[in-house]
Amino acid sequence: MGRGLLDTTHPILVHLIPVRRCNLACRYCNEYDKISAPVPADVMKRRIDEVARLGSFSVGFSGGEPMLHPTLDGLIRHVRDRGMMAGLITNGYRLNPRRIDALNSAGLDYLQISIDNIDPDETSSKSLRVLDRRLEWLRTHATFDVNINSVLGAGVRNSEDAYAITVRARELGFSTSVGIIHDNTGALRPLSAADQEVYRRIRRLSGGIPAFLGNAFNSGAFQDNLAAGRPNAWRCRAGARYLYVDEDGIVSYCPQQRGKSGIPIDQYTKDMVRQQFRTPKPCAPLCTVTCVHRVSAPDRWRGAQTSTNHVPS
Repeated sequence: MGRGLLDTTHPILVHLIPVRRCNLACRYCNEYDKISAPVPADVMKRRIDEVARLGSFSVGFSGGEPMLHPTLDGLIRHVRDRGMMAGLITNGYRLNPRRIDALNSAGLDYLQISIDNIDPDETSSKSLRVLDRRLEWLRTHATFDVNINSVLGAGVRNSEDAYAITVRARELGFSTSVGIIHDNTGALRPLSAADQEVYRRIRRLSGGIPAFLGNAFNSGAFQDNLAAGRPNAWRCRAGARYLYVDEDGIVSYCPQQRGKSGIPIDQYTKDMVRQQFRTPKPCAPLCTVTCVHRVSAPDRWRGAQTSTNHVPS
């Protein structure tokens, strides 16, 4: 992070997609399909090498469901061998003590699970009742950091579920966060008055490394504005501090802006990082993609973004 404050020419976080397929079908999600094959391991390792070439600090695997990839542990190990932190965003369904031990051995640094409700419903099966045993296994076996994210907003039938999920995660010793469900462009859906009250209660409970970083980088205020339906004034550094590399190896700003900037990772250059660092993103004021905000926030003291939205060849 210290190097990042001095040098703006490298990403802080890159999300890589090893497989688009998912074993669930959450109604609000636009980031999965039911048919895609995993990206071959040798192709994924080349993409990891390209990310390392750009000087990236951390790589997170997401999807789809990344635990459907048959050589995920080897990919995590390759990230660590290249000197980067390794993370995993999963629905948790494929976790068991053996898999958790394998993730430990591979060198995983952090894992996040979003849990949407207490009991499965027509919107989501990512439920505490289904996942609680897996959370117990994580508490017993995991040597990596675990964050449990609860959600509020459109499609959440009972907002009190989010509070109960946070309480349970804190009981188990995990860090917690709360997300606001976005629409299919990643833009804001403001919370109802009842949801806002639950949100405030969760914020008082949330803690751990993600919460500490959120407070340090003003993500708390960012989320508070979203909960109230207010836009945020911030400088999104997607395409620079954050890269989203899909299953075809194409770099996008984030999961909700796929196709922008649309450059293959093996053609992405330091000049492109510099250009996108200076390029304002019109979707930023109503964006709910908190991870992009967090990795952009350390640079909020730098000058205004003034470049046109052009990626150099």
